[in-house]
Amino acid sequence: MSGTRDDSVPRNRLPSAREIGVDDLVRRMFATYGVEDVPAERIPREPTALPWGELKQTFALPADIEERAGIEIRDDVPPDRSRLELLLSREVDRRTAVKLLAIGLVLGFGFLQTACRALLPVGARSDEEREKAKLSLEEYFKRHYRLMTDEEKRATIERLERLYELETGKRPHISTQGPHEGVLYGYAFNISKCRGYLECIRGCIEENNLDRGTDMRYIRIHEIPAGGFSLARANDSFYHEVPAEGHMYVGTQCYHCENPPCVEVCPVQATWKEPDGIVVVDYDWCIGCRYCQAACPYDGRRFNWRTPHVPVEEINLNQHYLGNRLRRKGVMEKCTFCIQRVRQGRLPACVEACPTGARVFGNLLDPNSEIRWILENKKVFRLKEDLGTEPKFWYYMD
Repeated sequence: MSGTRDDSVPRNRLPSAREIGVDDLVRRMFATYGVEDVPAERIPREPTALPWGELKQTFALPADIEERAGIEIRDDVPPDRSRLELLLSREVDRRTAVKLLAIGLVLGFGFLQTACRALLPVGARSDEEREKAKLSLEEYFKRHYRLMTDEEKRATIERLERLYELETGKRPHISTQGPHEGVLYGYAFNISKCRGYLECIRGCIEENNLDRGTDMRYIRIHEIPAGGFSLARANDSFYHEVPAEGHMYVGTQCYHCENPPCVEVCPVQATWKEPDGIVVVDYDWCIGCRYCQAACPYDGRRFNWRTPHVPVEEINLNQHYLGNRLRRKGVMEKCTFCIQRVRQGRLPACVEACPTGARVFGNLLDPNSEIRWILENKKVFRLKEDLGTEPKFWYYMD
């Protein structure tokens, strides 16, 4: 193959790595995703079978990367495709993932399937398939949400909306609406009014695009025998007419703590507390380790064990990037106080759905809000206050 770029590539398909030039493609990847510790002059122009030891040195990979992944690769021979894909299937940071993808190009493998699900178009594909592949590749390597510029956020939203449109024919509206100044959200639950009708759960499932195939729910309603408040004696899987005589009903969900232990334990900073008090998750940064679930003392976190299924006709297209957009298998999710609603001046879906008025939501910083009146005039309490988590979720009775 000559050293000049191939200008004969048909315009109706994307060129392959060989046609672009391996060095050029790798440089573009590294420039886009901030990889600065690989000498550009050491990247070969054409696919080359380099030994693993040389590749590790050239691409500045950790010396023990294969040992940590439990994989054996000899330094004196080129790694095969399956071993690179195994490395990518283990927990690695995004920069290392980019380097491993670049090594795949250098070795002539193209983009590795495990990481990118065949994101680089090869062979004859439709224009729509090529567009999806290009958008998916860009989406895979986007930056953490909190590190994105406004322009990067805009481009990310356009990709996500277009990808969903290509898959279903419907285009969602995904918001990146930030917190409002002077707002700190809080929630109050009137135990004496809840009758266990579960309308709050149904409203939450529909609003937040929760998986319909499993018992995925952010809200739990606990049926507790009267005479004492004990969640240990509660039943949250009742299937009988309600309210049942001699019982009361208590709802739990994410409490959006002021000092959230779930945030402290996340090893990749995929979850954090926003200035308006909402604890959010960047689903595309979550690695599914479930440390946050273990750390939460209120059982507020949920893990997607399977690819969530929501019928196309039931999907709520009014979404927020940090809220009810469609999630994937293997990530954590939770109540976000319906961030897509409250930042638009609306109430959470569970509050609107409750037929008895047991749920109150509002701005804790507004002295004229209903929730402030409740906190100042009712005898309120919070669960496990001794832990110092400062949940923004109070219980009271009339």
